[in-house]
Amino acid sequence: MSTLKTYQVYPRIPERLQFLETLARNMWWCWRLDAVELFRRVDPRLWEQSGRNPIVFATMMSQERFERGTRDESFLAHLDRVQKKFEQEIKSPVDYSQTRYGRDKRVAYFSMEFGIHESLPFFSGGLGVLAGDHLKAASDLQIPMVAVGLLYRKGYFHQYLDHEGWQQENYPETDIFHLPVNLAKDTDGKELLVTVDGPSGPIHAQVWVVKVGRVPLYLLDTNIAENPPEVREVTARLYPGESPNRLAQEVVLGIGGMKILEQLNIDPSVCHMNEGHCAFACVERIAQVMETCRVDLKTALEIVPRSMVFTTHTPVAAGHDEFSVDEVRPYLASYEKRLGTAMDTILSWGQTGKKFDPEAKICMFVLAMTFSQFCNGVSRLHGSVARQMWQHVWPKRPVEEVPISHVTNGVHIPSWISIENHMLFERYLGPDWYLNNAHTDLSNRIDQIYNEEIWRAREMSRSRLVRSCRSMMVRQCGRRNAPKAVMKEAESVLDPEILTIGFARRFATYKRAYLLFMEPERMEKMIKSSTKPVQFVFAGKAHPKDNEGKELIKQVVQFSRRQGLSRRIIFLENYDINVARHLVQGVDVWLNTPRRPMEACGTSGMKAAVNGVLNLSILDGWWAEGYCESCGWSIGNGEEYQDHAYQDAVEARALYNILENDVIPTFYDRHEGDTPDRWVEMMKESMKLVLKNFCAHSMVQKYEGNYYLPAVDNYARLAADQGRAAQELVSQRHRIEQEWPNVRIQSPESETDVFYRVGDTFQVTTEVHLGGLTPDDVEVELYYGQLKSVEELKDANVVKMSMIEDLGEGSYRYACDVPCEHAGRFGFTARVMPTGDDYLKYAPGFLTWA
Repeated sequence: MSTLKTYQVYPRIPERLQFLETLARNMWWCWRLDAVELFRRVDPRLWEQSGRNPIVFATMMSQERFERGTRDESFLAHLDRVQKKFEQEIKSPVDYSQTRYGRDKRVAYFSMEFGIHESLPFFSGGLGVLAGDHLKAASDLQIPMVAVGLLYRKGYFHQYLDHEGWQQENYPETDIFHLPVNLAKDTDGKELLVTVDGPSGPIHAQVWVVKVGRVPLYLLDTNIAENPPEVREVTARLYPGESPNRLAQEVVLGIGGMKILEQLNIDPSVCHMNEGHCAFACVERIAQVMETCRVDLKTALEIVPRSMVFTTHTPVAAGHDEFSVDEVRPYLASYEKRLGTAMDTILSWGQTGKKFDPEAKICMFVLAMTFSQFCNGVSRLHGSVARQMWQHVWPKRPVEEVPISHVTNGVHIPSWISIENHMLFERYLGPDWYLNNAHTDLSNRIDQIYNEEIWRAREMSRSRLVRSCRSMMVRQCGRRNAPKAVMKEAESVLDPEILTIGFARRFATYKRAYLLFMEPERMEKMIKSSTKPVQFVFAGKAHPKDNEGKELIKQVVQFSRRQGLSRRIIFLENYDINVARHLVQGVDVWLNTPRRPMEACGTSGMKAAVNGVLNLSILDGWWAEGYCESCGWSIGNGEEYQDHAYQDAVEARALYNILENDVIPTFYDRHEGDTPDRWVEMMKESMKLVLKNFCAHSMVQKYEGNYYLPAVDNYARLAADQGRAAQELVSQRHRIEQEWPNVRIQSPESETDVFYRVGDTFQVTTEVHLGGLTPDDVEVELYYGQLKSVEELKDANVVKMSMIEDLGEGSYRYACDVPCEHAGRFGFTARVMPTGDDYLKYAPGFLTWA
């Protein structure tokens, strides 16, 4: 039937229920529990069968069921309540002209993946879920944001295990008619079509739009008739293994994404790149700024970086995408003419050297970093790791001054909170607690909740998890055509009354799922205890090409088949947002065993903690700054080892000791009735920790205050009057580049005494030769601190030195006073750098030491 044509029939929604269709096509519903419950109450079983997708759900319902809804007064009251909240939070207008953003400016957020809900399969893991939480929080906070990503017809793989426990992958195609997406249209009502250069000709992409509360998310899709078959596959799968296809995706995302915004007449004041996959957006944005502001390349290069934000999530240099010069060159061919510069110059922007190297790879991190004044890691520890990892880009900078800061990730609490905890928070914190959850006084009201109430909520969440796990295990066994005895056993896995520990994350070797099994007899003894038993729920995917990760999954499955363990250890297939939601709400302990410092953040632990789940983790990622004894346990004290085998042995032993001596006894300590009071007090502290410090609203507010608003101001100032202020920066940079080779600074000198007492002050002077520059062009600083080694200081301080004498012929004397605040052995030196903002001061090459 080669002429077969398809069409989609949607249900006819009665006018009184018309808001249901509006609600189904805005993902706001998925983080408002009252809206989720509105759909679920219609038919709970059918809601689950639909995959909790309201569009699929509606097509599964009979027309008669809709008509019945129009006569259900209770349902209609619920509908009206949700509609009122929707109009209040989403439809009410915001006058941005009265804010620093201005009337028509936007923050453009780029990400390779977005994890908003399990019914939108455009994510693989933590990076995407973080991006989804970022958009939700931005919507709640009414930040004028627009987002750009890719629409994957086959998404990330679905996981299932064979009889031996070996991971298999499947890539089912997503039915576009089952998604809340519409084809995006430009200001003239025409469907958007964007084109980027490719190695074998143009790559065309149509554009879909998803409403995420107030934030429109635009998704590019190359699966259209205008493209040849191989190009249609560019956006088929998330993170394809083949380098050419991955490069094509990143070009479509970055360059194509910026072109979308241009067609929509959106001139973003800020572009935020969520990881280096988006780095090609920098090149297209430079071209657009040149054209819209009518400036030359040098001027655009002063404007664009000062209004770009780059967030890196990868704590390993090998994890950043790199492509060969020959691979990248054809995608950027048109920019030679648009930018008015040589291709080698454009390619050099993605390399660390000063000059173009035809043999060096184009690194997406370097390209993004080159054009971003605002760069951050995703936890305090990760920021430190990133500074060490990329110090070679700023070889003269002390590692602590490498211009990579941090904003610790946060989680969008309304998306992850259990219904039981939501009801408690609503009762004790207030009906709008989810919009003000970072407020300290609000979170402290957690202490007012009765221990019995929190424990009852915990038991209900655990029971719901057990029911869900049994249902999932039955389906898993059924797919493998398991014997009846195995199917029967799957119906009774786990015990809703005993300590439940969750381990769910990507199965990469550095996550060390094997740590629990290094002493199998000890592990088995804990599980089989007749008085204080423990059970474990595992979930997670290994990358399709990571056989070591797959072996770890198999190891878990094989261990669970030991005599008497099959009901106490289970592995849930196809870890996604739905499975994660059940786990972070239902387990008692969240276990995390990465090899420090390879965990960038680890937001799953936050999601668990806000539900009163206690973390048991290596001090890595967020837990390195969030841990305290009153809200969980640490494995070790933050040590880092060169000998990995020794590290595994030490930390496995520590893990068993903590489980046997702390975790298990505390859970089963029920002196007065059925409530483990010490455990519950730790639950409360855990909840308060995340509410105060690790919620997505706080995270986005930090991005806004530290990055977005300064970038907005930079763009408004530098782009005005055809870039007049930016042209002044061009002149300043040119003068500094010409004269900097002549800048010299002598070793600083102090008074003759080398011994001082705490409270003393002494003067330090130095002589600086500036050549053709003046004291107004530079800053001279004294760099001092306690000696760490002969050539290195720790906890260094910086004091600005003042010019006290013009020595003539471009030489000047500078001085400052140094306070003696602590006893010890100290050292000092001096340095000179340009006067200006951070983007100029931290430019590689503009730093001279004595």
